[in-house]
Amino acid sequence: MSLRRLFLKVIKPLLYDYIPIQGKLRVQVWNDKGELIEDYTKHNAVTALGDAHVADQMSAVPDNAAMSYMAIGTGTGGTTALNTELARESCTSYNQGSGGDDNDVIYIASFTGNTGTVKEAGVLNAAADGTLFVYNEALSQLVASGDTLQITWTVTFGAT
Repeated sequence: MSLRRLFLKVIKPLLYDYIPIQGKLRVQVWNDKGELIEDYTKHNAVTALGDAHVADQMSAVPDNAAMSYMAIGTGTGGTTALNTELARESCTSYNQGSGGDDNDVIYIASFTGNTGTVKEAGVLNAAADGTLFVYNEALSQLVASGDTLQITWTVTFGAT
């Protein structure tokens, strides 16, 4: 069997059947003059509880609230919650993508009045406590007085 045929018959179907939930977050910071001073993208981890939350939301009667909050913190190592939460905000938007991006959900939240180095962020389903869906601990974003930190988090379900 040729490599191309092997790929098309065996490997390609496996890739499409086992593509995990993936996500990335875009971090933007504006200073007190409204000037964009940071703009970059990082990938995230989907937590075990977040994975189970997706199954819950697809069931006939979901037990848990939808993801609609985002938090930032100064710690690292969160698996069920942020390690050292600094602030939590209700997402200004949490909608399904459209067209070719209809397997995405995009969460957006802005944080003002926080200073220091933000090292972690996550999407959750409650104003306090709640389920941590996606998490990133690879941030090292200095936020000064008067700055606005906005995170746009895109979670992709499947391969397309």
